[in-house]
Amino acid sequence: MSVLISNSASTLPVMEQFYTIQGEGLYQGKAAYFIRLGGCDVGCHWCDVKESWDASKHPQLTIDNIVQEAAAHPGRIAVITGGEPLMHQLDGLTKALHKKGFRTHMETSGSSPLSGSWDWITLSPKKFKAPLPEVCKAANELKVVIFNKTDFAWAEKHAAMVDKNCRLYLQPEWGKSAEMTPLIIDYIKHNPQWQLSLQVHKYINVP
Repeated sequence: MSVLISNSASTLPVMEQFYTIQGEGLYQGKAAYFIRLGGCDVGCHWCDVKESWDASKHPQLTIDNIVQEAAAHPGRIAVITGGEPLMHQLDGLTKALHKKGFRTHMETSGSSPLSGSWDWITLSPKKFKAPLPEVCKAANELKVVIFNKTDFAWAEKHAAMVDKNCRLYLQPEWGKSAEMTPLIIDYIKHNPQWQLSLQVHKYINVP
């Protein structure tokens, strides 16, 4: 079981927060406020935000300050990401966001215990640290990053762990998208329970 980096209900280490559009999954194209928390113990070698891993390098912000910044924008989807957000106790943050009328969304590897009250959970399991069964069952969408051909079997293993109503997405690893995307398309044509997820925000050059 992961050790929580922050047990405080009033502050969290925030690497960055920004208003943009969601680039992935069911809510692709929707306006969303992203809150990227510092701290990760999963350590994917292809991670594009490795600077988020060390929570001590990022300022501890109060929940009131985080939510105040989010509420300054008209969109009412808040996406909590990382790092690995579930390394922190998130009950206070999600409660405060709900009070301001936000939908609470989270992007997680599922490797730490579930906390917070969520309207949408995106589970993106990683090979370096397995997701917990409780997070698998709570997931609304499963997003599996395809880095090589063997990842399709690994994706099916996790599809069997989520709820039957969970949406299933296959997403090419950005650095190998030219190679993996055609394989994913062919796989989906033969396995139509899956959908393609592309990192649209990278194609249109927004955060």
